[in-house]
Amino acid sequence: MTAAAPVRRSLAESHRSVAIPEGASFWRRLFAFAGPGYLVAVGYMDPGNWATGIAGGSAYGYALLSVILLSNLMAMVLQALSARLGIAAGLDLAQACRARYSKATSRVLWLLCEIAIIACDLAEVLGTAIALKLLFGLPLTWGVLITALDVFVILALQRFGFRKLEAFIVTLLLVIAGCFLFELFASHPDPAAVAAGLVPTTRIVTDPAMLYLAIGILGATVMPHNLYLHSSVVQTRAFGEDDKGKREAVRLATIDSTVALGFAFFINAAILIVSAATFHIAGRTDIAEIDEAYRLLAPMLGVGAASIVFAVALLASGQNSTVTGTLAGQIVMEGFLDLRIPADPLPRRRRLSLYRQLHPDRRPRRHARPRQGEPRSPRRYRARRR
Repeated sequence: MTAAAPVRRSLAESHRSVAIPEGASFWRRLFAFAGPGYLVAVGYMDPGNWATGIAGGSAYGYALLSVILLSNLMAMVLQALSARLGIAAGLDLAQACRARYSKATSRVLWLLCEIAIIACDLAEVLGTAIALKLLFGLPLTWGVLITALDVFVILALQRFGFRKLEAFIVTLLLVIAGCFLFELFASHPDPAAVAAGLVPTTRIVTDPAMLYLAIGILGATVMPHNLYLHSSVVQTRAFGEDDKGKREAVRLATIDSTVALGFAFFINAAILIVSAATFHIAGRTDIAEIDEAYRLLAPMLGVGAASIVFAVALLASGQNSTVTGTLAGQIVMEGFLDLRIPADPLPRRRRLSLYRQLHPDRRPRRHARPRQGEPRSPRRYRARRR
């Protein structure tokens, strides 16, 4: 398998668009390389994780923290391998599958991957719609329609540079982290019990109900579409294409994704810890729905803002994961089918054509000439004279 197999570059508009300063210090190069890991980390803290975390914490306290920890360690290994594929081979995972397997097999893999992404997107879109309903009283239908506009957000942000998209994602991640720091301080969890929950026990596999929740946590944490996403977005960095440059890029990408997934572990663990410290301690072991948790947080913690902060974090999580899920779907479709989905849904030539059809007696403003008797623009006149 070679990098010359695919016809198109992965995310062609953003491919190698972020410069890595040569000769700079290690920390400056690491900062320039940081970003793709946080896009990937979003998928590990989407609204699907919230439901399993709330249910696990209310039913079994801190005991399932070890499952979250092991899931994140597994994710760190898988994402490091995915980044290595993108850097060393110059392929995203979808392109690698298309280059390695037959056309029929690639089509089957594409269909299975699209079905998986749709299933993930359902949880993400519904989670955002639920947050909008809890915060503003919007019906779920309107919430879903508003959330669907995220596809235009991602296309617009890509036009202005991939770093803008990463800044948007990281900003919402900081909002989520701030919200859960507030919830942790309000719920006062037992540090000794939290530490004990990080140690796996045999009860997890011997208790059927607990095993069922553990599998749900594992499935909600390790998201396959993140492997496709990471192997593509890591190629947005303009690292050296010789062996030395690629080795350094692999090292920086691994650090980036490991730190970002450690951040995701904090968020997922915080969801379960808040649920355990609030509901399980009070004997409410039946809380499994997000809206139930929202209604009960404020009265049970005695903090009026607890429910609002919880819903704000849910909204930020849903928005983030919908954006990265859309990007992963673009990468999967482009890679498996050898298509190109432009970042600008309406190219400039097509916009000019529509403008001329709607206004046949006018010219586009950028190319308009001064009317008779009007003074010529000095700037344009000087440019023409040069």
